[in-house]
Amino acid sequence: MDATAAAQDLRCPAATPGDVVWLDGAEALAGSFASEWSALADHAAAPNPFYEEWNLRSALAELAGGEDLTILAYREAGALAGLLPVARAGTYYDRSIPHLAGWLHDNAFCGTPLIRRGSEERFWRAALAVLDRRAGTAFFLHLRHLPSDGPATLALRRVLDETDRAATVVGREERALLASDLGSQAYFEAALSGKKRKELRRQAKRLGELGELQVERPTGTEGLERWIDDFLALEHAGWKGEEGSSLATHPPVAGYFRAALQGAARAGKLERLALTLDGAPIAMLATFLAPPGSFSFKTAFDERYAKFSPGVLLQQENLALLDRGDIAWCDSCAAADHPMIERIWREKRATIAVNIALGGPLKRTAFRLLSRLERSAEPWGMNCDG
Repeated sequence: MDATAAAQDLRCPAATPGDVVWLDGAEALAGSFASEWSALADHAAAPNPFYEEWNLRSALAELAGGEDLTILAYREAGALAGLLPVARAGTYYDRSIPHLAGWLHDNAFCGTPLIRRGSEERFWRAALAVLDRRAGTAFFLHLRHLPSDGPATLALRRVLDETDRAATVVGREERALLASDLGSQAYFEAALSGKKRKELRRQAKRLGELGELQVERPTGTEGLERWIDDFLALEHAGWKGEEGSSLATHPPVAGYFRAALQGAARAGKLERLALTLDGAPIAMLATFLAPPGSFSFKTAFDERYAKFSPGVLLQQENLALLDRGDIAWCDSCAAADHPMIERIWREKRATIAVNIALGGPLKRTAFRLLSRLERSAEPWGMNCDG
């Protein structure tokens, strides 16, 4: 990543009255700032493990190569109070439309900035003001995977409304969410019919007849490297490997996966869950813990045992998240209408993609015209239903 060139393009020469500065990769990952970054994540209004230091560090190292991006850092009274990686792009989907975007790679499933609780509106006012001045040729800021009812998103809507800044929703999706006051067993019984629960018990019994069936939930870093190797091999052996979409098919992506899990484990923010048969994993799940939430990052199962539903049996064990005092919900990070997870998880998390006008009057007029041409675009603000 040519972070230095990106920083020269976007960085403010000094802290602005809004206390926004731009950092290149080396500056952002320096020891003192990394410590502040971790503290910010622990006190964020809304958790986002994909923007935490241990995760974004891994992504920048493995996946950002050559992208024009820097990190927007917002301070209040000298303390870090907000952070968002921002990329400059020349094309918007298949059109040549320059814009800025909250940077996300293909395996990052939440685009909420890290913002200290209570600082949400001040962050957006300061960030948008700086982006106006530093937009260059960009017409708008594109943000994806924003939880529609999250505190950072609601604060953004209020700021847009009070400043009469044009914005449009350009995408929506809903994905499975685990969130309930019920304990794991009660939730399982409420989510699945008696007939389905009986079938799962039968499958588990039949699977156990093939060998010793165990559930493993290791913590920390012990055995992590072997666990990662097993996961990559298990996923690659299935349909994803055949179609060329497995993590192992793409070395930089596999490198990110390995580094992110290592960082999460060191930070105490990784839960590993595995269903093993005679010691060999046949279903595996990596979950990022970000109290009060969590995010099911990646899962894989041995397709040779598909008739026994090992992935569903593993998700039954994963309901133990409901019994944790520090975790209130888990985002599936799955595609909408996922055929497996939505058989068990009954709640939904709605996310949106939004474009926000940048620059002066002429650019904002051009933004409105562009928005009218985008088929799915709709006005977005406090007085809209978006």
